[in-house]
Amino acid sequence: MSSIPPITCLRSFESVARLGSVTAAAKELHVTHSAISQQIKVLEEMIGVTLFIREGRGLRVSEDGRLYALQIRESLSGIAEATRLIKAQPKSTELVVAVLPSFGLNWLLPRLPRFQQSQPHISIRLQANLAVSNLSRESVDVGIRMGKGDWDGVEQHLLFHDETLVVAAPHFNGGALPRTPEAIISSNIIFNMESWQPWCQAAGLDIDVPRIGLCSNDSNLVLQAVRLGQGIALERRSLVHDAIERGELVQLSRITVPYPYPYWLVLPNRERSEAKQRVFSNWLTREVADYLEELDQDYERTEPA
Repeated sequence: MSSIPPITCLRSFESVARLGSVTAAAKELHVTHSAISQQIKVLEEMIGVTLFIREGRGLRVSEDGRLYALQIRESLSGIAEATRLIKAQPKSTELVVAVLPSFGLNWLLPRLPRFQQSQPHISIRLQANLAVSNLSRESVDVGIRMGKGDWDGVEQHLLFHDETLVVAAPHFNGGALPRTPEAIISSNIIFNMESWQPWCQAAGLDIDVPRIGLCSNDSNLVLQAVRLGQGIALERRSLVHDAIERGELVQLSRITVPYPYPYWLVLPNRERSEAKQRVFSNWLTREVADYLEELDQDYERTEPA
Protein backbone atom coordinates (compact mmCIF):
# COMPACT_ATOMS: atom_id res chain seq x y z
CA MET A 1 0.00 0.00 0.00
CA SER A 2 3.08 2.28 0.03
CA SER A 3 2.26 3.42 -3.52
CA ILE A 4 -1.02 4.96 -2.39
CA PRO A 5 -0.67 8.72 -1.85
CA PRO A 6 -1.84 10.20 1.45
CA ILE A 7 -5.61 10.68 1.59
CA THR A 8 -5.14 14.37 2.42
CA CYS A 9 -3.26 14.87 -0.86
CA LEU A 10 -5.93 13.07 -2.85
CA ARG A 11 -8.79 15.01 -1.25
CA SER A 12 -7.02 18.32 -1.87
CA PHE A 13 -6.32 17.42 -5.49
CA GLU A 14 -9.87 16.23 -6.18
CA SER A 15 -11.37 19.33 -4.61
CA VAL A 16 -9.20 21.74 -6.64
CA ALA A 17 -9.84 19.80 -9.86
CA ARG A 18 -13.60 19.86 -9.24
CA LEU A 19 -13.89 23.45 -8.04
CA GLY A 20 -11.19 24.94 -10.27
CA SER A 21 -9.75 26.98 -7.45
CA VAL A 22 -7.29 26.47 -4.61
CA THR A 23 -9.13 29.08 -2.57
CA ALA A 24 -12.48 27.31 -3.01
CA ALA A 25 -10.91 23.94 -2.17
CA ALA A 26 -9.34 25.37 0.98
CA LYS A 27 -12.72 26.71 2.05
CA GLU A 28 -14.45 23.37 1.35
CA LEU A 29 -11.86 21.36 3.30
CA HIS A 30 -11.47 23.94 6.08
CA VAL A 31 -7.70 24.32 5.63
CA THR A 32 -5.43 27.12 4.48
CA HIS A 33 -4.62 28.05 0.88
CA SER A 34 -0.96 27.15 1.43
CA ALA A 35 -1.90 23.73 2.85
CA ILE A 36 -3.80 22.86 -0.34
CA SER A 37 -0.90 24.02 -2.51
CA GLN A 38 1.57 21.98 -0.48
CA GLN A 39 -0.58 18.84 -0.71
CA ILE A 40 -0.81 19.14 -4.50
CA LYS A 41 2.95 19.65 -4.74
CA VAL A 42 3.57 16.51 -2.66
CA LEU A 43 1.17 14.53 -4.83
CA GLU A 44 2.77 15.64 -8.12
CA GLU A 45 6.22 14.80 -6.83
CA MET A 46 5.06 11.40 -5.60
CA ILE A 47 3.42 10.30 -8.87
CA GLY A 48 5.72 12.19 -11.22
CA VAL A 49 2.88 13.77 -13.20
CA THR A 50 1.96 17.41 -13.69
CA LEU A 51 -1.63 17.64 -12.55
CA PHE A 52 -2.16 21.36 -12.97
CA ILE A 53 -0.82 23.92 -15.39
CA ARG A 54 0.09 27.19 -13.69
CA GLU A 55 -1.34 30.16 -15.58
CA GLY A 56 -0.43 33.42 -13.89
CA ARG A 57 -1.92 33.29 -10.41
CA GLY A 58 -4.36 30.52 -11.32
CA LEU A 59 -4.36 26.78 -12.07
CA ARG A 60 -5.79 24.80 -14.94
CA VAL A 61 -6.11 21.05 -14.61
CA SER A 62 -4.03 19.12 -17.15
CA GLU A 63 -5.50 16.33 -19.26
CA ASP A 64 -3.68 13.73 -17.13
CA GLY A 65 -4.98 15.52 -14.05
CA ARG A 66 -8.55 15.53 -15.36
CA LEU A 67 -8.54 11.77 -15.94
CA TYR A 68 -6.83 11.13 -12.61
CA ALA A 69 -9.40 13.31 -10.82
CA LEU A 70 -12.28 11.27 -12.23
CA GLN A 71 -10.75 8.06 -10.89
CA ILE A 72 -9.89 9.58 -7.52
CA ARG A 73 -13.40 11.04 -7.19
CA GLU A 74 -14.93 7.61 -7.77
CA SER A 75 -12.56 6.01 -5.27
CA LEU A 76 -13.25 8.64 -2.61
CA SER A 77 -17.00 8.14 -3.14
CA GLY A 78 -16.48 4.40 -2.64
CA ILE A 79 -14.63 5.04 0.60
CA ALA A 80 -17.39 7.37 1.79
CA GLU A 81 -20.05 4.77 0.97
CA ALA A 82 -18.10 1.98 2.69
CA THR A 83 -17.77 4.19 5.74
CA ARG A 84 -21.51 4.96 5.74
CA LEU A 85 -22.39 1.28 5.53
CA ILE A 86 -20.06 0.21 8.32
CA LYS A 87 -21.37 3.00 10.56
CA ALA A 88 -24.94 1.95 9.76
CA GLN A 89 -24.32 -1.65 10.83
CA PRO A 90 -26.70 -2.47 13.67
CA LYS A 91 -25.07 -2.98 17.04
CA SER A 92 -25.43 -6.36 18.68
CA THR A 93 -28.04 -4.89 21.03
CA GLU A 94 -29.91 -2.94 18.34
CA LEU A 95 -32.56 -4.40 16.05
CA VAL A 96 -33.34 -2.51 12.84
CA VAL A 97 -36.85 -3.22 11.54
CA ALA A 98 -37.92 -2.04 8.07
CA VAL A 99 -41.68 -1.52 7.95
CA LEU A 100 -44.40 0.27 6.01
CA PRO A 101 -45.30 3.52 7.82
CA SER A 102 -49.01 2.60 8.03
CA PHE A 103 -48.41 -0.87 9.45
CA GLY A 104 -45.68 0.42 11.74
CA LEU A 105 -47.90 3.12 13.24
CA ASN A 106 -51.21 1.30 13.47
CA TRP A 107 -50.31 -2.33 14.14
CA LEU A 108 -46.68 -2.76 15.20
CA LEU A 109 -46.10 0.30 17.37
CA PRO A 110 -48.93 -0.40 19.86
CA ARG A 111 -47.54 -3.90 20.42
CA LEU A 112 -43.84 -3.03 20.69
CA PRO A 113 -43.91 -2.19 24.42
CA ARG A 114 -44.54 -5.88 25.11
CA PHE A 115 -41.41 -6.80 23.18
CA GLN A 116 -39.36 -4.13 24.93
CA GLN A 117 -40.64 -5.28 28.30
CA SER A 118 -39.63 -8.88 27.60
CA GLN A 119 -36.33 -7.95 25.91
CA PRO A 120 -35.09 -4.79 27.66
CA HIS A 121 -31.52 -5.33 26.40
CA ILE A 122 -32.58 -4.96 22.73
CA SER A 123 -33.15 -1.49 21.28
CA ILE A 124 -35.58 -1.22 18.36
CA ARG A 125 -34.88 1.13 15.45
CA LEU A 126 -37.85 1.42 13.10
CA GLN A 127 -36.99 2.24 9.50
CA ALA A 128 -40.27 3.32 7.93
CA ASN A 129 -40.50 3.59 4.16
CA LEU A 130 -43.11 3.11 1.45
CA ALA A 131 -40.43 1.63 -0.81
CA VAL A 132 -39.16 -1.94 -0.49
CA SER A 133 -35.93 -1.78 1.48
CA ASN A 134 -32.79 -3.60 0.38
CA LEU A 135 -32.16 -5.41 3.65
CA SER A 136 -28.50 -6.20 3.01
CA ARG A 137 -27.53 -2.81 1.61
CA GLU A 138 -29.37 -0.85 4.28
CA SER A 139 -28.17 -3.08 7.15
CA VAL A 140 -31.68 -4.07 8.19
CA ASP A 141 -32.13 -7.00 10.56
CA VAL A 142 -35.75 -7.84 9.76
CA GLY A 143 -38.43 -6.43 7.48
CA ILE A 144 -42.22 -6.55 7.47
CA ARG A 145 -43.51 -6.36 3.93
CA MET A 146 -46.81 -6.52 2.15
CA GLY A 147 -46.96 -8.26 -1.22
CA LYS A 148 -46.91 -11.55 -3.07
CA GLY A 149 -43.87 -12.88 -1.25
CA ASP A 150 -41.76 -13.24 -4.39
CA TRP A 151 -38.73 -11.17 -3.39
CA ASP A 152 -35.23 -12.34 -4.24
CA GLY A 153 -32.37 -12.43 -1.77
CA VAL A 154 -34.45 -12.74 1.41
CA GLU A 155 -35.89 -15.43 3.65
CA GLN A 156 -39.63 -14.86 3.99
CA HIS A 157 -42.36 -16.13 6.29
CA LEU A 158 -46.09 -15.48 5.89
CA LEU A 159 -47.56 -13.49 8.78
CA PHE A 160 -51.24 -13.10 7.92
CA HIS A 161 -53.79 -12.21 5.25
CA ASP A 162 -55.73 -8.99 5.54
CA GLU A 163 -59.12 -7.65 4.48
CA THR A 164 -60.60 -4.25 3.69
CA LEU A 165 -63.59 -2.62 5.38
CA VAL A 166 -65.25 0.80 5.48
CA VAL A 167 -64.66 3.05 8.49
CA ALA A 168 -65.62 6.51 9.72
CA ALA A 169 -65.20 8.61 12.84
CA PRO A 170 -68.14 8.34 15.28
CA HIS A 171 -68.86 12.06 14.81
CA PHE A 172 -68.79 11.96 11.00
CA ASN A 173 -71.85 13.64 9.45
CA GLY A 174 -72.96 14.78 12.88
CA GLY A 175 -73.12 11.18 14.07
CA ALA A 176 -75.63 10.14 11.40
CA LEU A 177 -73.40 7.45 9.94
CA PRO A 178 -74.14 5.82 6.59
CA ARG A 179 -74.90 2.15 7.04
CA THR A 180 -76.28 0.82 3.76
CA PRO A 181 -73.98 0.24 0.76
CA GLU A 182 -75.85 2.91 -1.20
CA ALA A 183 -75.45 5.48 1.57
CA ILE A 184 -71.78 4.57 2.02
CA ILE A 185 -70.77 5.12 -1.60
CA SER A 186 -72.79 8.36 -1.67
CA SER A 187 -70.77 9.73 1.26
CA ASN A 188 -67.65 11.85 1.12
CA ILE A 189 -64.93 9.26 0.46
CA ILE A 190 -61.26 9.79 1.29
CA PHE A 191 -59.40 7.64 -1.18
CA ASN A 192 -56.19 5.70 -0.78
CA MET A 193 -54.65 3.76 -3.65
CA GLU A 194 -57.09 0.84 -3.33
CA SER A 195 -60.00 0.28 -5.71
CA TRP A 196 -63.55 0.29 -4.39
CA GLN A 197 -64.71 -2.08 -7.12
CA PRO A 198 -64.24 -5.35 -5.14
CA TRP A 199 -66.13 -3.91 -2.16
CA CYS A 200 -68.96 -2.69 -4.40
CA GLN A 201 -69.21 -6.12 -6.02
CA ALA A 202 -69.39 -7.78 -2.60
CA ALA A 203 -72.13 -5.31 -1.67
CA GLY A 204 -74.08 -6.16 -4.82
CA LEU A 205 -73.54 -2.74 -6.38
CA ASP A 206 -72.79 -2.43 -10.08
CA ILE A 207 -71.15 0.98 -9.89
CA ASP A 208 -67.80 2.61 -10.52
CA VAL A 209 -67.04 4.94 -7.61
CA PRO A 210 -65.48 8.16 -9.01
CA ARG A 211 -62.23 9.23 -7.37
CA ILE A 212 -63.29 12.76 -6.49
CA GLY A 213 -61.92 14.68 -3.55
CA LEU A 214 -59.04 13.93 -1.23
CA CYS A 215 -56.68 11.06 -2.13
CA SER A 216 -53.35 9.97 -0.65
CA ASN A 217 -50.89 7.13 -1.13
CA ASP A 218 -50.23 7.12 2.63
CA SER A 219 -52.88 5.35 4.71
CA ASN A 220 -51.76 7.28 7.78
CA LEU A 221 -52.90 10.53 6.16
CA VAL A 222 -56.13 8.92 4.99
CA LEU A 223 -56.93 7.63 8.47
CA GLN A 224 -56.09 10.93 10.11
CA ALA A 225 -58.51 12.67 7.77
CA VAL A 226 -61.14 10.07 8.72
CA ARG A 227 -60.49 10.67 12.43
CA LEU A 228 -61.01 14.39 11.82
CA GLY A 229 -64.46 13.58 10.43
CA GLN A 230 -63.62 14.66 6.89
CA GLY A 231 -65.01 11.51 5.29
CA ILE A 232 -65.08 7.73 5.21
CA ALA A 233 -62.44 5.33 3.88
CA LEU A 234 -61.92 1.79 2.71
CA GLU A 235 -58.92 0.52 4.67
CA ARG A 236 -57.15 -2.64 5.74
CA ARG A 237 -58.36 -4.33 8.91
CA SER A 238 -54.83 -4.39 10.33
CA LEU A 239 -54.69 -0.58 10.27
CA VAL A 240 -58.06 0.13 11.88
CA HIS A 241 -58.74 -2.79 14.24
CA ASP A 242 -57.20 -1.22 17.32
CA ALA A 243 -58.83 2.16 16.61
CA ILE A 244 -62.23 0.45 16.31
CA GLU A 245 -61.63 -1.34 19.63
CA ARG A 246 -60.80 2.02 21.25
CA GLY A 247 -63.91 3.64 19.79
CA GLU A 248 -61.94 6.09 17.64
CA LEU A 249 -63.36 4.61 14.43
CA VAL A 250 -66.57 2.80 13.54
CA GLN A 251 -66.98 -0.04 11.04
CA LEU A 252 -69.87 1.10 8.86
CA SER A 253 -70.75 -2.23 7.25
CA ARG A 254 -70.11 -5.89 7.89
CA ILE A 255 -69.19 -6.24 4.22
CA THR A 256 -65.46 -6.93 3.93
CA VAL A 257 -63.24 -7.96 1.04
CA PRO A 258 -60.07 -10.10 1.21
CA TYR A 259 -56.98 -8.01 0.57
CA PRO A 260 -54.83 -9.48 -2.23
CA TYR A 261 -51.44 -8.88 -0.58
CA PRO A 262 -50.64 -10.51 2.77
CA TYR A 263 -47.98 -9.43 5.27
CA TRP A 264 -44.62 -11.19 5.41
CA LEU A 265 -41.70 -11.31 7.77
CA VAL A 266 -38.52 -11.10 5.71
CA LEU A 267 -34.94 -11.70 6.79
CA PRO A 268 -31.76 -11.00 4.84
CA ASN A 269 -30.01 -14.11 3.55
CA ARG A 270 -26.96 -14.24 5.78
CA GLU A 271 -24.66 -17.04 6.81
CA ARG A 272 -26.31 -17.23 10.21
CA SER A 273 -29.33 -15.80 11.92
CA GLU A 274 -28.52 -13.61 14.90
CA ALA A 275 -30.20 -14.27 18.23
CA LYS A 276 -31.95 -10.90 18.25
CA GLN A 277 -33.57 -11.72 14.90
CA ARG A 278 -34.86 -15.06 16.17
CA VAL A 279 -36.17 -13.46 19.36
CA PHE A 280 -38.06 -10.80 17.41
CA SER A 281 -39.39 -13.31 14.88
CA ASN A 282 -40.72 -15.57 17.63
CA TRP A 283 -42.30 -12.63 19.43
CA LEU A 284 -43.92 -11.33 16.24
CA THR A 285 -45.33 -14.77 15.45
CA ARG A 286 -46.97 -14.89 18.87
CA GLU A 287 -48.38 -11.39 18.46
CA VAL A 288 -49.88 -12.31 15.10
CA ALA A 289 -51.45 -15.45 16.60
CA ASP A 290 -53.02 -13.37 19.40
CA TYR A 291 -54.26 -10.80 16.88
CA LEU A 292 -55.89 -13.43 14.67
CA GLU A 293 -57.48 -15.09 17.70
CA GLU A 294 -58.88 -11.72 18.74
CA LEU A 295 -60.37 -11.26 15.26
CA ASP A 296 -62.01 -14.68 15.48
CA GLN A 297 -63.53 -13.81 18.85
CA ASP A 298 -64.83 -10.49 17.51
CA TYR A 299 -66.39 -12.29 14.56
CA GLU A 300 -68.11 -14.82 16.82
CA ARG A 301 -69.54 -12.03 19.02
CA THR A 302 -71.02 -10.25 16.02
CA GLU A 303 -72.42 -13.35 14.31
CA PRO A 304 -76.22 -13.47 14.34
CA ALA A 305 -77.73 -16.22 16.49
